[in-house]
Amino acid sequence: MTLTWTDLMTLDLGKVNEAVTEWKTAAEELAKLHGVVRDGLVKKSEAARWEGVNATVTREFVRSAAKEVDDLQREAKSIHAVLADAHAELTQIQKQAKALADEAKQGDPSHTPEPDPGLLVSDGGGGKVRVESSICDAKGPNQRTQDMIRWYADTLAGLVTHAAEVDAAVTRALRTSHGADPYNAGHADYTSLDQDQLPRAMKLAALGEDAKSGQQAELRRLWQSLSPDARAQLWTAHRDDLLAAGLFSPSVKQVAPDRGSGKHGAEGVEWNDWVTRTKMQALVVFADGGDLNDASRHMKHYLENTGIPMELPVDKMLTDDDGFQSHVERRHLLNHEAAWRGQALAEYERNGGRAVVIPVETPNADYSFSQGAEPNWFYAVGSARSNVTGVVTVVPGADGRPVVGLDYQVNVWDRYNWDEGKGVHIGKFDIPDGEPGQQHKVGLAQEFNMAGSGSVKHYELGNGAAVPAPDDAGRTGERSDPGRHARDGGGDTDR
Repeated sequence: MTLTWTDLMTLDLGKVNEAVTEWKTAAEELAKLHGVVRDGLVKKSEAARWEGVNATVTREFVRSAAKEVDDLQREAKSIHAVLADAHAELTQIQKQAKALADEAKQGDPSHTPEPDPGLLVSDGGGGKVRVESSICDAKGPNQRTQDMIRWYADTLAGLVTHAAEVDAAVTRALRTSHGADPYNAGHADYTSLDQDQLPRAMKLAALGEDAKSGQQAELRRLWQSLSPDARAQLWTAHRDDLLAAGLFSPSVKQVAPDRGSGKHGAEGVEWNDWVTRTKMQALVVFADGGDLNDASRHMKHYLENTGIPMELPVDKMLTDDDGFQSHVERRHLLNHEAAWRGQALAEYERNGGRAVVIPVETPNADYSFSQGAEPNWFYAVGSARSNVTGVVTVVPGADGRPVVGLDYQVNVWDRYNWDEGKGVHIGKFDIPDGEPGQQHKVGLAQEFNMAGSGSVKHYELGNGAAVPAPDDAGRTGERSDPGRHARDGGGDTDR
């Protein structure tokens, strides 16, 4: 049976917790009983001075009874460990799902220039989640609202799938632990769900850049489910493969910052629209011949009227604009380093001084490029949203002290549009406010999404090391370079 949104929302985790408590008690009582049998009956039977058939049979019976109690205790301990893990995971998943559903329902009344409407969340059947705007509009939801609907629907459906995968892992673990023989216990020992989930994660990670989108999504869910210790094993074995499979893909909202110009092709073309198009085409050539190559490339793509997403060269953006690099260091790295380091070291101690890995991700933060200092990116992007994704690792150092490191990438996204308040004034070219956006409305151009990630960087936390500089913007990517796939012709982004 497929788990549904309704199932997840109504799952009674209190009963699961009761089962966890009962199996914990059963394991503890069986452990006591095994101690009594081992230290009492078995020792007395082995030490008794008797011989003959009866003695042989009795000793074997006592040994068999002791083994059976031991097997039952081990099975009860395994069941408790598996159920405890499942309860913790499902509690977190359900809590996150309810919080996101409430967030969607509230919308964002404070968003400017227009508030975000509340969204209605319901069961879409088959594990899907239906999300709709609570406001009826004959023209349909604007671009930002459409993006919000898509993000909430995909994210909530992902949580339903995650819960279903945890449930399936528990079923497999319990079946393996119990075995097919109801009179023979203790077939396999489990200390956590890692023993079921880690082999699957290893298999998916080994696919690297060949992993399909569904496999990548499953791998990211497994990554979240694994313990810090199991993540360390997976990271050590498949670091480059994990990066190539998109492990660092951001999960925060990547949505349009505003409503955009409106519906594409909703209005008829007039003579002035062709004049504007001619001026914009000339501006593409002019900008490409100067220092506005990215602005030229993006405007050209806009006029090509395909709407295909484009990849942002994040390393180049960071290299070109020191202010943007400083923004990333301050907002996404330095502000979080102490908390990340403390969390990772606490996990390291709990893991007995063995290597651990914890995933990290920062919230969205906007950055506006300066028209005077960086006109290329001002006209190519304007303002963009960014965040950092990565992992904090802790490993024992040569001197026995823990070494805390951060592997991370910078992610940037925006939507290319010319909504109200945007015009072009470059040199002798003056295209007044509203005219570039009108090209989208009459269907001569089309808005598109832009997104990209920088190269993966590493540095140690807590030793005063400087944040690494971005890679040379012209370098050819390696397997650990997230942009390599798109630059080599993969995916559906325009290059």
